[in-house]
Amino acid sequence: MTDLPNRLRFDVAGLARGGAHGDHAALMRVVEQADAAGFGGIWFNEFHFHRQTLPYPHTLLLGAEILARTTRLRFGTSILVLPLHHPLMLAEQIAQLDFQSGGRVDVGIGRGTEPATFDVLGIDRDSARARFDEALAILLRVWTEPRLASDGPCWPFPETEVGPPPVQRPHPPIYVAGVSEETVALAARHGFPLLLSLEPNEARQIPVFHAALRRVGAGMAPMAASSLSRYVICAPRTELAEAALDRLTGVLNARRAARAAARGQPAPAPRDRAEMLADYTIAGTPEACRAQIAALIARTGCANLRCLFDANGLIPLPEAAASMMLFGTEVLPAFADLPLPPVPYPVPERT
Repeated sequence: MTDLPNRLRFDVAGLARGGAHGDHAALMRVVEQADAAGFGGIWFNEFHFHRQTLPYPHTLLLGAEILARTTRLRFGTSILVLPLHHPLMLAEQIAQLDFQSGGRVDVGIGRGTEPATFDVLGIDRDSARARFDEALAILLRVWTEPRLASDGPCWPFPETEVGPPPVQRPHPPIYVAGVSEETVALAARHGFPLLLSLEPNEARQIPVFHAALRRVGAGMAPMAASSLSRYVICAPRTELAEAALDRLTGVLNARRAARAAARGQPAPAPRDRAEMLADYTIAGTPEACRAQIAALIARTGCANLRCLFDANGLIPLPEAAASMMLFGTEVLPAFADLPLPPVPYPVPERT
């Protein structure tokens, strides 16, 4: 069971998701700036077989460099696709990274959203759920037992020991990404928090999670520890933030329309500034960002926020870094040691 966090946490996410490889050195400078600014962690996604657009398909390799370059910043995976990995090998890699970093690893897990990756690797898509469940069970045992064997249908192996032991006990924090009732129920049974989605946002996940927590008789600690995500635009003047938000909204609307067309579907209704601020974005001056964040926390009861300053590559990295540093200087201190609000129960779905 995850303990209720005692303070709010703000992380950075979405970097290196654009349409070009970019400058690795520049990305590492932003990582070091996030560490110095006081952000809690930084998250990267696992996607494979995109030669021209995604330079970091193996996130744990990137995590090793990030953790070596920083002193306090945590590194998170959002997500590791468990069905793609032999759990013994993955358990060793995560435990080693936890050891190397002195316990600064967060493990976000999921079944995956890219069927083509399963096809390339010759993995039956229909086996994803069974592979996910078996892999998670093995990971938890590997990290907490000195030796183990498995006769599971996906990954049988003889009695063996796997190490090193993770620094964080009993294991690094685990976050679950998923929207199905089955996946959310699994998180509730284990007391794991959720990595809440942004496109679409968390409105469909939170009520399901509350219901699952009630069914297993759990408290609200996993809800408070769950991690929201928002595009974040922090600017010194309102008009600058609004202009940047309008540019981002236009790009997102065009991308959503293009994706719908590729699927042979009608274009979704375009979002406007009001909808973006209500459901997808924190944007404005530092004072406005503080007010929006306070309202979001009060509405959801979540104490963690993943900030997508570069909007998954849609905002240029220098602009995103400037926004991040202003946020770190003038927004983060306002929430330091702030008592957590009571968790609203239940959270109503947005209409």
